[in-house]
Amino acid sequence: MMIGHIAARELRTLFLSPLAWSILAVVEFILAWLFLSQLDQYVRLQAQIALMQSPPGLAEVIVAPLFGSAGIVMLLVVPLVTMRLVSDERRSRTLPLLFSAPVSMTEIILGKYLGVMAFLSLMLGLIALMPLSLLLAGSLDLGQFASGLLGLFLMLAAFAALGLYISTLTAQPTVAAVASFGALLLLWVINLAGNAVDDSGSRGIFAWLSLQQHYEALLRGIFNSSDLAYYLLFIAVFLVFAVRRLDADRLQH
Repeated sequence: MMIGHIAARELRTLFLSPLAWSILAVVEFILAWLFLSQLDQYVRLQAQIALMQSPPGLAEVIVAPLFGSAGIVMLLVVPLVTMRLVSDERRSRTLPLLFSAPVSMTEIILGKYLGVMAFLSLMLGLIALMPLSLLLAGSLDLGQFASGLLGLFLMLAAFAALGLYISTLTAQPTVAAVASFGALLLLWVINLAGNAVDDSGSRGIFAWLSLQQHYEALLRGIFNSSDLAYYLLFIAVFLVFAVRRLDADRLQH
């Protein structure tokens, strides 16, 4: 019950902020422009595509690139959404009030996390409407679409979990945003470091740690339980870290 109350409060706070509305508008505008560009290119090349022996479908040409671009855009956006979750409480000195409330640290973290995920899910739903509109004019591989949408949702959930944890470490939202972006960018491109290593075992470790590597498999419509396990483990680890961090702060007070 308290988790839902905290989540609703966080979601309401987000929508009362002009930053959230600005983020929502800018993200949808950028992705809508990319979607229409991909669609226009597909229409212009349709004659050549029809001559191919195994022509790619709308999901491969339009949906997968759209979701791929959305992942990169969200890499920049999610730290701005999560930066104030706990750091703002610390900066305004309202954190002791939370500690004195009859709620556990787990409820606080899960409530804040679910509030942010509700906002990001709304953004994701608006993004999903773009490729779904293609059903009005043609066929769409719904399996690949669902796989890509699931991948994007898990990616956003992982971004939010890490951003929430970093927000518990500082009283400055700007520092939290920059640190979250840096950590996410490192985890996004860490597989490139593996390509520079000769040892195949090291390459495998870097590839497994990469957020991008697991996401690209889902964009291709390849559903692997190891990719799902990676994201769930990633989310759980950083949420546990956030709970432990708040618990350590509570003991100090």
